[in-house]
Amino acid sequence: MARADPLAPYNAKRDFTRTAEPKGVEEPSGHGHLFVVQKHDATRLHWDFRLEVDGVLKSWAVTRGPSLNPDDKRLAVRTEDHPMSYARFEGSIPKGEYGGGTVMLWDQGRWEPVEGKSAKDLEKGHLHFRLFGERMNGEWLLVRMKPRGKEKRENWLLRKVADDHAGSSEHLVERGLTSVLTGRSMAQIAADKRGSQSLAGKQGKRFAEAMEHAARHNATAATKPKRRAKRQTAARLPAFEPVQLATLVDAVPTGNDWMHEIKFDGYRLLAAVKGAEVKLLTRTGLDWTERFQPLADALAALDLPPALIDGEAVALDAQGNPSFSTLQAALKSGHSAKLAYFAFDLLRLAGDDLKPLPNIDRKERLEALMAQAQPPLHVAQHVIGAGEKLFGAMCQAGQEGIIAKRVDAPYRGDRTRQWVKVKCTLRQEFVVLGWTKSPARARPFGALLLGQMENGALVYKGKVGTGFDAKTLQALAEVMAPLAQGKSEALVPAAEARGAQWIKPKLVAEIAFAQFTADGRVRHASFVGLRQDKKAKNVTPERPAPLSAPTAPVKISHPDRVLFPESGQTKGDLAHYYEAMAPLMLPFAANRPLSLVRCPQGRAKACFFQKHDSGSFGDDVHHVPITEKDGGTEDYLYVTDSAGLLSCVQMGSIEFHGWGARAQAVEQPDRMIFDLDPDEDLDFAQVRRAAHDIAGHLSDIGLVSFAMLSGGKGVHVVVPLTPGHDWDTHKDFARRFAEALALAAPERFTATMSKAKRKGRIFIDWLRNQRGSTAVLPYSARAREGAPVAVPITWDELDGMDNAHPFSIADAERLIDRAAQPALRGWGFAGQTLPEL
Repeated sequence: MARADPLAPYNAKRDFTRTAEPKGVEEPSGHGHLFVVQKHDATRLHWDFRLEVDGVLKSWAVTRGPSLNPDDKRLAVRTEDHPMSYARFEGSIPKGEYGGGTVMLWDQGRWEPVEGKSAKDLEKGHLHFRLFGERMNGEWLLVRMKPRGKEKRENWLLRKVADDHAGSSEHLVERGLTSVLTGRSMAQIAADKRGSQSLAGKQGKRFAEAMEHAARHNATAATKPKRRAKRQTAARLPAFEPVQLATLVDAVPTGNDWMHEIKFDGYRLLAAVKGAEVKLLTRTGLDWTERFQPLADALAALDLPPALIDGEAVALDAQGNPSFSTLQAALKSGHSAKLAYFAFDLLRLAGDDLKPLPNIDRKERLEALMAQAQPPLHVAQHVIGAGEKLFGAMCQAGQEGIIAKRVDAPYRGDRTRQWVKVKCTLRQEFVVLGWTKSPARARPFGALLLGQMENGALVYKGKVGTGFDAKTLQALAEVMAPLAQGKSEALVPAAEARGAQWIKPKLVAEIAFAQFTADGRVRHASFVGLRQDKKAKNVTPERPAPLSAPTAPVKISHPDRVLFPESGQTKGDLAHYYEAMAPLMLPFAANRPLSLVRCPQGRAKACFFQKHDSGSFGDDVHHVPITEKDGGTEDYLYVTDSAGLLSCVQMGSIEFHGWGARAQAVEQPDRMIFDLDPDEDLDFAQVRRAAHDIAGHLSDIGLVSFAMLSGGKGVHVVVPLTPGHDWDTHKDFARRFAEALALAAPERFTATMSKAKRKGRIFIDWLRNQRGSTAVLPYSARAREGAPVAVPITWDELDGMDNAHPFSIADAERLIDRAAQPALRGWGFAGQTLPEL
């Protein structure tokens, strides 16, 4: 009996004289484990998840898209099998045809069942598998649900298994907006290269037509040539720069001024990347790309813009912990599967020097840049405050210790106290002076003699005779043999020099030890490994320095002055809030021209905007000259650290509003804001709906956006951008976008500031996006009743909000805790440019 054609249902549903979809013919891919996900804007937006099984693509329609959150169980409705050729289909299915709408190739890769499982488990209604895609990775589950009554459709659940790839739901669907095949947005695919931006669906089509009308409405703006700066993505592969080094201290710094990371036990590497071009450089500038080729290949696969990344190459032991000895063994044996790269800083991006930015700002940009990274690539996690807890956990796990970094400090290519390290056990580098004989015949040597440079000369530091296995002993003997010489380069006591074989002082060994004795010898020493990235002449003693006493915060005069009479909160309360929130606020506020709302006598009395400073704010508030319309220049104020924020508070500032550009590049906007300002009679539910609609339209044209409660009446929709266009282009895009929304839904929106035209509508304030205009910054307090604050939120959280001011300056601890949640990681950062509309 002939086998039924598995593609017959697929072919029966389609008229191939009308649709460009491929005809259904069985044709294996060649490797048998392909998977694809296609974003499909048909009657209802969904994601088609497809696995290759027996020469066809088994398919499920996932209504809300896959989620990285293991707690999210996404409904996946089984659909007809698709042909293998469908794995490359991207385009538009004509209206009226089955599945009519826009199709984007959203992800692709390979899949495999976990050990002990197989594709045949689908027949049992349960499949446990791994994905290796561009967006979806790690372990997943498909589970069939029991049918209800006479229900004919086959409902399944798609769920992420908790592993290293798990995370927030928003980080996958809502930030993956372009095709992995062509890089196009849904709008561009729907336009089918004809240049129009007609979106799929009635609402999208209406909005696209309004965009075109808005462009024609102002002939001057529409016909004015757009001046775009040369794309910074054309920048060259970044060159080596000196790395920042940490000072060893004897205690963990406390307070929210410090961020804490694991001290990785490996090789420090700068990664210079530009698309497929990658160089891995040691701390001294040596090119070690070939030595760590698997890591270079993984970075190349991310196709990053020109960037210089600081990080550590490690190898993970059987317990998943970084181990230097495991790293050396992996490099010798070629077992690249154990290698990993933990990125922890970003020095340059797309031609911009990021070193002057605060630590926390650079880290946020790094996380956004490497949002699609997967093992062996990682972004080193950090905690703000709570360093003692992390240190205790690392010591308990047998790790080396932690690195603490001032959140507001710039990157300096030198050893500073802005980065400090605290070690669980003593470990230092020593120069190998020679070796002693072993009484055991099978052992090539007994112990290594060690030294360090002090005042330009080698000083003897004792011996190490443990920590060697047979392979290490033999390897070291082979390395030392060609370096043999007749005398020691350091003064060694005769008793300890007896029978020693001296070598040229070129080898550097890392040694773990309990302490230095009174005469400067290592006690209970154990060999860890040779360091090939450090020169003998640079090996000096490292003695823990006492941790500096916390610097005194900016003195706040009249801390008991009541600034918020309704709630009784004082100037001191406000200062404490900004001091605690500085690590979260600085990525958005630092190095950005500011306008301050100053209320010296409290919010209920005279308040005013201030954007210039003659010097009365003190040395922690800086100035940048900006050319005005009349050709003259004015010094605008900006801050770089928490002291700058507190200096502004000392001068009576309550609110911080920022330009849409950085102080170092004021003519290149990097942030677009749509401020939704509702009529007073409107319910907040309508504001929430409007924000989601705007985010949806931005998504259709390939722009990731973020939601922020303004602390007042409305919501800000924030669109981060890579600098590369001018203010005229920026303003024109924002205007046309807002006017298009108002034209498409005039009963809901207005793009005009007029109070009369705002009646019953929401004003889409696009005027924030012109040169010199400002918008309230994330985590800024507001000079309003109850001391509310502007707070970043996720799109899912927005649905549960009753107003735009649920948090106040009394909620600093709560805000810090919620900011650490995976869903808010990378909020407000995305590498994207304005589309040509």
